[in-house]
Amino acid sequence: MNDVQIIWDLPDDPDGNYVHIIDGHDVTVDEVEEVLRDPNAEDAISRTTGNPAVFGWTSTGKYLFVVYELVLDEPYTVYPLTAYPVPPP
Repeated sequence: MNDVQIIWDLPDDPDGNYVHIIDGHDVTVDEVEEVLRDPNAEDAISRTTGNPAVFGWTSTGKYLFVVYELVLDEPYTVYPLTAYPVPPP
């Protein structure tokens, strides 16, 4: 997913993905985008929502689970729903 487009809500939108992920889960935009764009990230499906997800490492040493919604196939565009550190496999 190297060329993935990623949609973020504005940082001042209290109901947006930016506030939910960045303020609520101790990860950064760069970390989430790094995992979403990593060709080595492991594809998964969220057990709670059924949405697509990936597991992957950040350059900061965190292992993240990132759940997203596919917005468009072409260009490949996603909307992160949640992301948080998890224990590595």
